[in-house]
Amino acid sequence: MFLQEVSRACPGLDPATSDPEFQWLSRYRCTRLEPSPRGWNSALGGSHLDSLRPNGKGLFVDQSSRAQDKPENLLARQNKSKSEITDMVRSSTITVSDKAHILSMQKFGLRDTLVKSHLVQKEEDYTYIQNFRFFVGTYNVNGQSPKECLRPWLSHGIQAPDVYCIGFQELDLSKEAFFFHDTPKEEEWFKAVSESLHPDAKYAKVKLIRLVGIMLLLYVKQEHAAHISEVEAETVGTGVMGRMGNKGGVAIRFQFHNTSVCVVNSHLAAHTEEYERRNQDYRDICSRMQFCQVDASLPPLTISKHDVILWLGDLNYRIEELDVEKVKKLIEEKAFQTLYEYDQLKTQVAAKAVFEGFTEGELTFQPTYKYDTGSDEWDTSEKCRAPAWCDRILWKGKNITQLSYQSHMALKTSDHKPVSSVFDIGVRVINEELYRKTLEEIVRSLDKMENANIPSVSLSKREFCFQDVKYMQLQVESFKIHNGQVPCQFEFINKPDEDSYCKQWLNANPSRGFLLPDSVVEIELELFVNKTMATKLNSGEDKIEDILVLHLDRGKDYFLSVSGNYLPSCFGSPIHTLCYMREPILDLPLETIRELTLMPLWIEGDGSQLENPMEIPKELWMMVDYLYRNAIQQEDLFQQPGLRSEFEQIRDCLDTGMIDTLDTLSPSNHSVAEALLLFLESLPEPVVCYSAYHNCLECSGNYTASKQVISTLPTFHKNVFHYLLAFLQELLKNSEKNHLDENILASIFGSLLLRNPAGHQKLEMTEKKKAQEFIHQFLCNSP
Repeated sequence: MFLQEVSRACPGLDPATSDPEFQWLSRYRCTRLEPSPRGWNSALGGSHLDSLRPNGKGLFVDQSSRAQDKPENLLARQNKSKSEITDMVRSSTITVSDKAHILSMQKFGLRDTLVKSHLVQKEEDYTYIQNFRFFVGTYNVNGQSPKECLRPWLSHGIQAPDVYCIGFQELDLSKEAFFFHDTPKEEEWFKAVSESLHPDAKYAKVKLIRLVGIMLLLYVKQEHAAHISEVEAETVGTGVMGRMGNKGGVAIRFQFHNTSVCVVNSHLAAHTEEYERRNQDYRDICSRMQFCQVDASLPPLTISKHDVILWLGDLNYRIEELDVEKVKKLIEEKAFQTLYEYDQLKTQVAAKAVFEGFTEGELTFQPTYKYDTGSDEWDTSEKCRAPAWCDRILWKGKNITQLSYQSHMALKTSDHKPVSSVFDIGVRVINEELYRKTLEEIVRSLDKMENANIPSVSLSKREFCFQDVKYMQLQVESFKIHNGQVPCQFEFINKPDEDSYCKQWLNANPSRGFLLPDSVVEIELELFVNKTMATKLNSGEDKIEDILVLHLDRGKDYFLSVSGNYLPSCFGSPIHTLCYMREPILDLPLETIRELTLMPLWIEGDGSQLENPMEIPKELWMMVDYLYRNAIQQEDLFQQPGLRSEFEQIRDCLDTGMIDTLDTLSPSNHSVAEALLLFLESLPEPVVCYSAYHNCLECSGNYTASKQVISTLPTFHKNVFHYLLAFLQELLKNSEKNHLDENILASIFGSLLLRNPAGHQKLEMTEKKKAQEFIHQFLCNSP
């Protein structure tokens, strides 16, 4: 009966396709699901006035650059006395102003969630607005060390700010910083900033966060430190493969009194023509930047879920449609508003492609890029870049007044000029007496509620069918939960004997929450297949089918069925499987794909029973051949990301075998290069097999021994290794044009061709360097 209902809900499915099996359901049918007590939704009595106070007594220890914190350092900081710690801030246990996430909390039950929700609704009854001065600054330092005092930028001619938000880009341009993330420049610039803060006040460092060359610093006046809480910092790399940190963003979020603030520092894609890539970088930062909450059981916060958002950085939007001389002439005439009409950021904001809802002050200063280093002269290099307002500051939120927005021509260290903006920001401050009075009134009113009522909701949809799911292409279905007359908490719960409420390729957003009477919440079901799931979907070991169990606290469970079909892809397919696929993968029967995907790696001795295989996968050849013909001299190849839309086109061409279509589409060289890297990353067994990994590390530095290890690989893997290395050596022959060298290529391909069998565990730096050294030998020696 259930499967018939699923079938009726998915009319687009091929009738010949067998019904989803949902084999796990048999276990669930024989198990009566009892509402088991959970810490976060067990009903608690009493008012808990102290535990609900927004300003608690806990201390928060700054964790500076996340990757560099060691347990012994944290312990040392925790053992310092209060007077010795200047970069420590108070942390409240509970915050009542997170308007966008009125969700259940682990230590509280339904009653306390109700209290929290009513406190949010009545926030204006017990808070008042107080203005605080924020200084926001951004500076692309072009890889330079500090050579001059920063006070003309940070403190001259202004009142001492209450809060400093200072961002840098291109802190370090060295390849070591790019690939290993360590840089002495962090300490140099941190010291230079700390020495240049306003002399009329004492400041505490709240947080420092860095991603390669993108760094963000947050300071507050020492007297405000007790009112800073819930400090979190995160990074998002938007470079090649969506993760390398040469481009991307870093952010710090915190609670200041009763107002949530998020500060973002970003460095978006370069080059005049790449505005679409900049737009994509912005969207990626917005969607992927997520902050853990004080209560780990709560879903993470995104940038948009804050009262105040300050966004700064080298956004890299340029001036278009004007030649260099015309731009310079308008600047000389100080016709900035005329010039601004040709500003890409203005155009993209007007088209609602980026920064929707944000505000930027009037540009009354000349463009901040590009200058000859050490001067105020425009770029005189061979490229002669047109001036542009690359460095920008925008904001979003209420009670924000911009007092200044300017560049600082006095600083000449970089080819950019630093930019600053000073704001008065209205922050909600709690009146303790009114807060307690409001809280007591809420508790008294809740005491009168009838707890015997059972919550009940209605769902707008319970069956979801995802058609033609493709590798790394998001699909979203949504439904609404309509609540009745009783406040309730909902949560998607795990099925018996399962570790998660859904399969890896599915996510519900939000997965838990709280509903007031007669309220509605929209839930999005997001389906996304990546490298960790693709192989099993290709082989049929997994299918696009799942059941979600939506549980109401003190109420019943609701079942949602998810089904669909996955289009097999070369991404996630083993090398030897692809070598035996002479036809495009989408032209093969599903049973053939299944058999070939499940075929053991060491099949060579039994190869007679299979069709004569190819020496390397045709899909790999298509990408390398395209790059060989079009990108052999391409600057920044494998270092600059492509467009996601072009990746999807490339994937479809590979999976359908449309070589001519790939040439007709003419995707950018960077998009094809990134697709090649993603292909290698998606291989379930890397080019250098897991079994050979440790041998490779042991003999890195010994070229003869390294060649011997490669000779022991399965034939198809050995062929792919030699083919790729031959291509990389061809690139190196054109290094004067493409600016590639052995170190860059070894760094990029070392972690793709050799992967630790342990999987996702973080590699030690020495292990990374050995893997790169192993590849480096083959790049420097003729085959």
